[in-house]
Amino acid sequence: MGMRDRIASGLKEAMKSKDKTRLGTLRLINAAIKDQDIALRGEGDGDGVSDDAVLGILGKMVKQRQESARAYEEGSRFDLADREREEIIVIEEFLPQKLSDKEVAEAIDKAIRATDASTIRDMGKVMGALKTKYTGKMDFGQVGPMVKDRLG
Repeated sequence: MGMRDRIASGLKEAMKSKDKTRLGTLRLINAAIKDQDIALRGEGDGDGVSDDAVLGILGKMVKQRQESARAYEEGSRFDLADREREEIIVIEEFLPQKLSDKEVAEAIDKAIRATDASTIRDMGKVMGALKTKYTGKMDFGQVGPMVKDRLG
């Protein structure tokens, strides 16, 4: 089942169970996907976003909510921070399981070997290889410095 189908199925279940938080979050996900579809149509790609692109959208949504939750906590708005965390839980249901630290290290080593990377100048190739294979499975903000250490 594709990502769109899983999200649509989750949306129907949320409607039936009258789960307002889940329903609202899934509607936001659908809206973000449709926005991306519209942007791609303007570029001549009528197929819409791929499952990998949907994973990227979901990853961005999680990151935005984490930042918002931190900002709300700093402003002593714990009710809003809790709502952001509830949305994160719903979004993460559709993301693949994150890789362990050991699996991330192995993936980095494989990508370095596959791209014949040897210097820091090759970092872009390594990161590109990782992103095509592990989108949604690792935090690239944390992976970047690890790649840099291995190549530097």
